[in-house]
Amino acid sequence: MSSNVLSALSHHAVTQPHSVALRGRDASITYAELDRAVHSLAASLAETGLKTLALLADNGPAWAIADLAALRAGLRLVPLPLFFSPQQIAHALRDAGVDGVIVESDAPLAPMLSALPAQRFALPVANGSISLLKMPALAATRAASIAPATQKITYTSGTTGEPRGVCLSAELVQQQAQVLRTASAATQDDRHLSAVPLATLLENIGGLYAPLLAGAQTCLLPLADVGLGGATQFDPKRLLHAVQTHNATTLILVPQLLHGLVLALEAGAPPPKTLRFIAVGGAPLSPRLLERALRLGLPVFEGYGLSECGSVVALNTPGARSVGSVGRPLPGTSLEFSAEGEISVRGRGFLGYVGDVIRAESQPVATGDLGYLDAAGFLFLNGRKKNLFVTAFGRNVAPEWVERELSLMTAIAQAAVFGEARPFNSAVIVARAGDAEVDAALALVNASLPDYARVSRWIRADAPFSTTNDQLTSNGRLRRTAIEAAYGPRLSALYEETQTA
Repeated sequence: MSSNVLSALSHHAVTQPHSVALRGRDASITYAELDRAVHSLAASLAETGLKTLALLADNGPAWAIADLAALRAGLRLVPLPLFFSPQQIAHALRDAGVDGVIVESDAPLAPMLSALPAQRFALPVANGSISLLKMPALAATRAASIAPATQKITYTSGTTGEPRGVCLSAELVQQQAQVLRTASAATQDDRHLSAVPLATLLENIGGLYAPLLAGAQTCLLPLADVGLGGATQFDPKRLLHAVQTHNATTLILVPQLLHGLVLALEAGAPPPKTLRFIAVGGAPLSPRLLERALRLGLPVFEGYGLSECGSVVALNTPGARSVGSVGRPLPGTSLEFSAEGEISVRGRGFLGYVGDVIRAESQPVATGDLGYLDAAGFLFLNGRKKNLFVTAFGRNVAPEWVERELSLMTAIAQAAVFGEARPFNSAVIVARAGDAEVDAALALVNASLPDYARVSRWIRADAPFSTTNDQLTSNGRLRRTAIEAAYGPRLSALYEETQTA
């Protein structure tokens, strides 16, 4: 099919055939080798007669080749993160009507895949070993409502309920890749290191497609090699080692990973010298954390986006930056604001959710996020519309603002703030220290907040908020309903104790 990414790949295969396109743990692949591998695998996939493939594998060259081959063969692709629970994987496969799953040949199958009847075939791929599982039984469950133009379905874990499949056209994804290449000023001299799963739409587009457009090199190591374990465990020293070993110039991080990196550098880890552009998004970034990162010399550029708009909507860049904002809207994107301040995006829209009403890409996308543009055109965020709560004193509180300040304290790993219709705010805190240390940290944060936003009482969480206990989404957002359900009685007791006193 027509694709600017595939055209660029073929062009680079001729003009710079011996330049490294992808670098894995044990070997590298040149542009000429990558182009041949993608053509070969695309031909094999086309012969299968399958329509919708899922891709369930760790980061590595094989993942990239499978993704590009599906694009070339005109097949619909459903990338799935390894940190999804078995229930989430099963839902996505049935929801999208997947009839084939690409997996790593030497990796254990997800439990639900092992239980399904399937034919297994080895696939030709350079410097990797992947297999195709044909699963015609799943195809029978295909939702009736998937837009015909859909090439990629990205499942967002969301803040409540089962993951939703966001249907994206190849054209939207390709346009986004070109815009990100320009915004990040990527050149063929760049070396991008993937530090988050390729199954994440932003990394797929910004960390694979954009470097390929530029003729650059992408380093695709197993996630454990860059310090990532599951969705919540992170070893920043491994990431720093990978950056230094591979002379990485660009990274994409979520705020939690940036925080770990900052802590490691503040503790004396040697700073990376080759990085020129670190894009940070996926969740709110504390201004204080950004200031600490910039003081350490980290070239951090905050952005904002959502899967329904093909990932990035706005981004700070070296040529246009306003600290505290999420940047200016990208070219081809315009923003509108409701009376409440809810952001709607025009210019880049999805085709609908799997099994839901098909929509036109030209329709505006209501984001559910609150924000405003300043006089210079930079976008500032004020939290989520549905998370905004009103205290008993009639004050509006965006909990994300308070939570990100709390999570910067050494004694506090995570925090979830509540206070709807209550006389004061309370929090569930995942603590790294004893109660006295948490109380001291809370006092410091409260001193910097207006009185209506302060946290007066707190309870200790039984376990970290994670995707495993369904209290955290894949990109680090809190599942507030699940947290409140787990700790509701104890939170209510805080208010009852206060009333009694």
